[in-house]
Amino acid sequence: MNRARTARTTRTNDRARGSAAKRSGAPRRSKGNDRRQSAPQGEFALPVTVTPALPAVESFADLALPAPLLAALGHEGLTVPFPIQGATLPNSLAGRDVLGRGRTGSGKTLAFGLAVLARTAGRRAEPRQPLALVLVPTRELAQQVTDALTPYARSVSLRLATVVGGMSIGKQAGALRAGAEVVVATPGRLKDLIVRGDCRLDDIAITVLDEADQMADMGFMPQVTALLDQVRPGGQRMLFSATLDRNVDLLVRRYLTDPVVHSVDPSAGAVTTMEHHVLHVHEADKHRTTTEIAARDGRVIMFLDTKHAVDRLTKHLLNSGVRAAALHGGKSQPQRTRTLAQFKTGHVTVLVATNVAARGIHVAGLDLVVNVDPPTDHKDYLHRGGRTARAGESGSVVTLVTPGQRRGMNRLMASAGITPQIIAVRSGEAELTRITGAQAPSGVPVVITAPAVARPRRAVSSAPPSFRGRRDRSAQGRPTGQAKRRRAQRPAFDPAA
Repeated sequence: MNRARTARTTRTNDRARGSAAKRSGAPRRSKGNDRRQSAPQGEFALPVTVTPALPAVESFADLALPAPLLAALGHEGLTVPFPIQGATLPNSLAGRDVLGRGRTGSGKTLAFGLAVLARTAGRRAEPRQPLALVLVPTRELAQQVTDALTPYARSVSLRLATVVGGMSIGKQAGALRAGAEVVVATPGRLKDLIVRGDCRLDDIAITVLDEADQMADMGFMPQVTALLDQVRPGGQRMLFSATLDRNVDLLVRRYLTDPVVHSVDPSAGAVTTMEHHVLHVHEADKHRTTTEIAARDGRVIMFLDTKHAVDRLTKHLLNSGVRAAALHGGKSQPQRTRTLAQFKTGHVTVLVATNVAARGIHVAGLDLVVNVDPPTDHKDYLHRGGRTARAGESGSVVTLVTPGQRRGMNRLMASAGITPQIIAVRSGEAELTRITGAQAPSGVPVVITAPAVARPRRAVSSAPPSFRGRRDRSAQGRPTGQAKRRRAQRPAFDPAA
């Protein structure tokens, strides 16, 4: 480690960064552009770039995008980019490295996604060797990124593969063997597929790290750096996150070269279209207050600290007549996917969740998030609240605080740069209804059932009966003897499984 590099900040900060770099194994580098500006509390100062950034654009039509991508944007009703898109896309389309900080819901996915697709369009990946990589911390965020980019990828004939844990690794390996230009992945599963020989990163020309701070918080930093070290040198790197801390600073220093820096909302993520309420409640009244908020008209996400607390509250709400469902790390991925789908369609009106839902979930029209258990970190608060007031919409974040939690909540809000509206409430009061829409629950227990999934009908063949089964199986590349007997022994399909 080079401890003799030129100091451009105070000695205290320099020693702190050196200790952090030593713990992570990241090299210290002496860069002429290693100047720092002031930063919000808990974050590193953003680097000053050497090469001037290209000016922002006010319309997608002003960008050098392929015509099919522009047509797809128009079909989706998008003509004016959000600030982070308009600022970073001219530079990322030109091949520059990008460091973007913007609150969750500010449009980061298209900010990097359009650049990835535009710069990859026209190329074809070899089996097991994708051309672009998007690394994300959670399965839900991976699916959201894939869903958001799919119509645009289709417009330029690019294949997407989603690589996450909790799902069939065989199917994911098959998609990579068939060839995929863009891979959206969580670090652990991608590492497993590389070890299996089902994926190589030699041909990766564009790498994106989305929500890099959470990857660091979740302990993925060693996996992330090991993956980035396998990507061919000289490629384009983009790092987007809602917050930046000194763990992310190491990634910026090690892997980004003269990045274009763009920061939306310098207050580390506070949103002007979002209202923040801290409701002081009595411990004995908190449960009833929570139930009345959950019984409101409209959807709401309620956050608690543990999966056991989530399960208990969900059971109570169902018994009270509220259509609630639980989402936490103890659920299988198919269960989590089904629950989110039911919440988005309104089949479930209350999503009771741990921090697993704090990132990577986008629900249009969600106007209320409730912290039943206050978060302990200001970044968690920002990301929980970021499920509402997305893409310019309005919304409210409500935090229930008991007397013993007030001092800690005050410190958290100060760290987040937020001045909330604070009021003491009790269940049944008009003020609680005004802020949250709370009302008394019906008291009639409900059961949330999985929607039936219709089995697709098998196409009727025109071949004679004696040849029909053989021809169908040979066309699919399947054996006809033992495989047929094994299929007959399988249990009947259960749509709720």
